[in-house]
Amino acid sequence: MKRRADELVVFLGPSLPADEARRRVACTVLPPARQGDVWRALARRPRAIALIDGVFEAQPSVWHHELLAALEAGVAVFGGSSMGALRAVELAPHGVVGVGRVFGWYRDGVVTDDAEVALLHADAEHGWRPLTVPLVNVRHLAERAREARVLDARAARSLVEAAEALFYQERTWPRVLERVSARWSAATLARWRAWAATGLEDLKRLDALACLDAASAWVRSGAPAPKGPRRSPSSLVRRRRLMEDVSRSAGGFVPSGEVVTLLSEHPDATELAEAGLRRALLAGLARSFGLTVTDAEVEAVREDWWESRNVPPRRRAGWLEENGLDDVSLRRLCEELALERLVLTRASRMLPDGPSWEEALASEARLRGLWAQAARAASSPGRRASSTPDPTEKVGSD
Repeated sequence: MKRRADELVVFLGPSLPADEARRRVACTVLPPARQGDVWRALARRPRAIALIDGVFEAQPSVWHHELLAALEAGVAVFGGSSMGALRAVELAPHGVVGVGRVFGWYRDGVVTDDAEVALLHADAEHGWRPLTVPLVNVRHLAERAREARVLDARAARSLVEAAEALFYQERTWPRVLERVSARWSAATLARWRAWAATGLEDLKRLDALACLDAASAWVRSGAPAPKGPRRSPSSLVRRRRLMEDVSRSAGGFVPSGEVVTLLSEHPDATELAEAGLRRALLAGLARSFGLTVTDAEVEAVREDWWESRNVPPRRRAGWLEENGLDDVSLRRLCEELALERLVLTRASRMLPDGPSWEEALASEARLRGLWAQAARAASSPGRRASSTPDPTEKVGSD
C-alpha cells in the first residue's frame, strides 16, 4: 500500500541530512522544531511524529503542550538524538516513545544537563551542517576508544573533562585535543590520531537513524493510533494554539491568527465573540459546581450539531479541516455545549432566586424587540376570544 509522506513528519536538522532521512524512510522532513511547529504539523494529519532536532536559546523551544496535544489527537510521538531525547524523557510517562542511547542516558541519569546535546550548526541554506561537537558524542567516543584499547580509563576521562570545559559553541575536535594533549602521553595522542583517522562515530546521527526507523516501523505496522488522555489546557495554552497553528483550506495552509484577524473585522464579530464567551463561561460555571456530562451526552450533542450544520458524514473530515478543527477540539466544544445546556436546564436552581424559563424567554424577547411583535399577534382578533380580558377595564374611579 502506498503511503503518504505526511504520515510520518520528522523534525530534523544537524543530526542527519534531510535527503538521507527521505531516502531511508517515507517521511516529510521539517526544520528543527520551534515552539508551535508541532501544532502546525498536526494540520498535515500525520500518524506519527519523530522529534529529533529542535531550536533553543534564541528561539522558544518546542512546548510540552504541543506533544501532549499530538498524543491526545491520536498521533504517535517518537523522540531521540537531541531535543527529541530531552522531550521523550520528560514525556515518556505520557506516551512519548524515547529511542536511542542519548535518550537512555538522560532517562537513567547518566547525563542530566540539557547542554550535553547542544551544538553550533549552519543555517537551512547550508543544510544545518554541524559546526561544533556535542558533549554526548565525546562521551560516546571516549567509551568506544576504551573498548578498542586506544585509551585507558584515565585518558578517556581526561578527554571528556577537556570537552566539558569548553562552551558548546567553541567545542571542536581541534580545541578538545589541544586541551587534552597536555594530559596525554605522546603515545596516547598518536594512538588516538591513528584511530580517529578511520572515522569517528556520530552518536546523535546513530540515534537519529534509530528514531526514524522506529517511527517508520510503527507507521508501516498499521497499529492503531495511541490515544493520550483528554486534557484541559489552560487559557494561555488555548490562546497560543489558536494564534499559532494553521488551518487547511482550498488555497493550502493558512495561519489561524490571520483567520482570527479577518473575523474580528466581521460585522457580527461582537455577537459571535459574546456567544462564545457566554458558552465558555457557562461551561466553566458548570465545572466549578462539579457538574459533568457523560460521553453519551457529549456524543448526542455532537450528532445534533452535525445535523444542524447539514454536513453529510462523508464530508465531515474535510469540513473540520477547513474550520481548523479535529476530533479532539470538536469534542471539547461539544462538551462545552453539553455543559451549557445542563446549566440552562438547571438555571432556576443555580442561583438563590434563579430565573425561570419563561422569565428568560421574556427578557430576551424584549431585548431583541420581539415582545411587541408577539404582543400584537396575541391581541389579534383570532386570539382575543381566549385572551385575558382587558386588565385595565376596572381600573379607575366613578
